[in-house]
Amino acid sequence: MTTVLVANRGEIALRVLRTCRELGLRTVAVYSTADAGSAAVRYADRAVCIGPGPARRSYNHIPAIIEAARMTGADMIHPGYGFLSENPDLAEVCAAEGITFVGPPAAVMERLGDKALARAAMVAAGLPLLPGSTEALDDPGDAAALAEEIGYPVIIKAAAGGGGRGMAVVRDSASFGDTYRRTRAGAKAVFGDSRVYVERYLDSARHVEVQVLCDAHGAGVHLGARDCSVQRRHQKLVEETPAPGLPAATVRAMGEAAVRGVLAAGYVGAGTVEFLVDGQGQFSFMEVNCRLQVEHPVTEMVTGLDLVAEQLRIAAGEPLGYHQDDVRLWGAAVECRINAEDPDRDFAPTPAVVEQFETPGGPFVRVDTHVASGYRIPPDYDSLLAKVVVWGADREAALRRMDRALSELRITGDRLATTTAFLRSVLAHPEFAAGTHDTALLDRMRVPATERSPA
Repeated sequence: MTTVLVANRGEIALRVLRTCRELGLRTVAVYSTADAGSAAVRYADRAVCIGPGPARRSYNHIPAIIEAARMTGADMIHPGYGFLSENPDLAEVCAAEGITFVGPPAAVMERLGDKALARAAMVAAGLPLLPGSTEALDDPGDAAALAEEIGYPVIIKAAAGGGGRGMAVVRDSASFGDTYRRTRAGAKAVFGDSRVYVERYLDSARHVEVQVLCDAHGAGVHLGARDCSVQRRHQKLVEETPAPGLPAATVRAMGEAAVRGVLAAGYVGAGTVEFLVDGQGQFSFMEVNCRLQVEHPVTEMVTGLDLVAEQLRIAAGEPLGYHQDDVRLWGAAVECRINAEDPDRDFAPTPAVVEQFETPGGPFVRVDTHVASGYRIPPDYDSLLAKVVVWGADREAALRRMDRALSELRITGDRLATTTAFLRSVLAHPEFAAGTHDTALLDRMRVPATERSPA
């Protein structure tokens, strides 16, 4: 019997473990000392401590992950999202150890995980891109000259960046040099790689992504488009599918382009191709995420597919077993990320003890979480507490259901604040309600002071 080690923590670890249990697979949870009492540890068949709280000494420490797999006889590793999920070194070590990595091959991950190389690969596959460099720019003079050629504003991005980090917008030539140097230094500190590239920046654009599934036999499908335009400093807060207001022909063209691009790169597994859509409805490739996305539940809600189960089937060598014409989407789904952050203090994290935790219920409401009353939020990791996901027959019904669900959510604790009330104000904003919002929505919003938890 296959034994799956989940190399992650929090809600995604628990979510993967649940699918494994449904499939009759043995499971192993790994945990840091900060997560010793976590829900994933209690849920898994076995649990192994892999180090202290700091991620670099536990969840990001490949030797500890591999040793845990050896100790428990795990023959498959699912990396979840974040941490090592897009680290080609883990995939390569797994291959050398005879362990199945649930994700694309190391070489593919390395190529697509490098944002500059990914741009070049997508150009070769015929995908539209915003004007910019298709290789890293190591010389500040060359970078500045390209920015002048493109025209301001431009965005400088770390080639090894991800998760909304390693980016800086530049609006004029006077500030380009300093921003270029700071971005390179920051990329080196965070990602261990100082390479950056430059592309045109769109002040008013939508962030739309396409979920793809590709098997090891050369087949691939897309599962529609998700709108992720509600963002704070490039961090997504609300996601939905289908993307409101996008013509069916545009979505189909984006989907076909996404599948064509990843298949040309030799992709295997579940992945996401991200695009920017301008005010005229023209889309441009942005990047590929070689992993499961935080927002994958909205796609599951409208397709009826368990994307983790699909990942495991593909990793085991099975063919997809269906074609693009077999994919059906029903209704609309929305996800809100509930973070332990204080919107009144520029979303500062609020690690604390959760004294009360009550989740919403009712038809077509899903809450992915690892939290319960008494849970101590560790300061070492991302502040995500829960994802509230709803389905409706159409977008209007889904938004009403989401507002109702958020009104029922109760998360309280001394000095604990959450984003719940803030998210309700986003849902009520006229632009969002009309589906005409873009990535600058939160910059334009003048939201009343949000309540501290209870929320």
